Amino acid sequence: MSDQKKYTFSVAVTLVIANMVGTGVFTSLGYQVGPIPSGFPFLLLWAVGGVVSLCGAFVYAELATTLKRSGGEYLFLSKVFHPVLGFLSGWTSMLVGFAGAVSAVAIAIGYYSADLTGLPVNVTAVTAILVVSFVHWFGVKTGGRFQNLMTTIKLSLIVVFCLAPFFLVGHPSGTVLVPKAGDLDIILSSGWAVSLVFVVYAYSGWNASAYIAGNLENAEKNLPRSLVLGTLVVTIVYLCLNTMFLYSAPMAELEGQNDVGNVVAMRLFGPAIGTFFSALFSFALLSTLSAMTIAGPRVMEAIGEDFPLLKNFARRNRYDMPYLAILFQAAWSIALVLISSFKEIIQYISLSLSIFTLLTVVGIFVLRKRVPASERPFKTPLFPLTPIIFIATTAWMIFYVVTNDPKILAYAVGTQVPGLILYFAAAKKK
Repeated sequence: MSDQKKYTFSVAVTLVIANMVGTGVFTSLGYQVGPIPSGFPFLLLWAVGGVVSLCGAFVYAELATTLKRSGGEYLFLSKVFHPVLGFLSGWTSMLVGFAGAVSAVAIAIGYYSADLTGLPVNVTAVTAILVVSFVHWFGVKTGGRFQNLMTTIKLSLIVVFCLAPFFLVGHPSGTVLVPKAGDLDIILSSGWAVSLVFVVYAYSGWNASAYIAGNLENAEKNLPRSLVLGTLVVTIVYLCLNTMFLYSAPMAELEGQNDVGNVVAMRLFGPAIGTFFSALFSFALLSTLSAMTIAGPRVMEAIGEDFPLLKNFARRNRYDMPYLAILFQAAWSIALVLISSFKEIIQYISLSLSIFTLLTVVGIFVLRKRVPASERPFKTPLFPLTPIIFIATTAWMIFYVVTNDPKILAYAVGTQVPGLILYFAAAKKK
């Protein structure tokens, strides 16, 4: 593939940032302040999410630069363990990881723009999915420019939003952001661990550029840089945003809210300007939707290249894009918008993806035994501590989530049954 048809380093970085900075940070706070009624444990939760994501990014950088192909977990698990595990990961990405995340972002766009447009949430959500899918139909160059533009607008908006409270808030919320008595008990509670689910969802996307490894210029150099830089930027952004949220509005006012950004914007700017600011948030979230429309179809394309039964996913249009994969993801995302609630989608996505990312990071130990150091362009810093931190934290979160709500695990496992049937049918054709 020529460099003219490959994504640049700047697109890779904005892909990571846009995948991460989306509905999670602007919505999940409303579900966290109930079990975490204190400022310091709350901010620590987001700091831990950043450290764990950075550990995962280092490991994925080594895996992706060693295996040198697009596909993410589908590729990693297929090569390191067994094709069936990779296929199930790809199947989960198709149904949940990208389509589910796209639907959640689209629903959030609908909520944030509802006051200004007056349109039903579902109508706006479906329209957003169709528009972004249409943009990426026209190739890498068009999609890359759109991605860079939307992410720049989003980050600029976040900077303004983070600085505004210090000029506009006459009476801060009073939430204490430094450690105080009782905080340790909160940090060690099951509520804190379960709240990590929403943080994991907000940070999901730290591995985004790994999905386009085979479509990235100078991947051996640019892939690790994009993963690490993107994750660091987002960690700083998340800590700043959540500090601003807690500084601007009381926890009681934020609890249970799907659109925390809306609540804070109204408090900061008043109803008229606040409504306009909320609409800008919905526009900025298009960058997240766009990033997932870049990464998701590449997983389906990789599966289509490996399994003849699914070869249509690898078919390209005149702009060299896997257009049937784009259409499938758009159609399934729209279906999820119409049948699911926002909270259900987030919990389902977080648990399902966490299981496969956990297995992928475990795979670095296997890869290092099979592949000599001279054939691994990038080495994970502080190995083996880096993957151990990721594995231990993710396993701890999964344990508490399953203990707290076993049916979420049942949904996640149930999703794999049709995927397993499809794998054996596709493998037989192969």
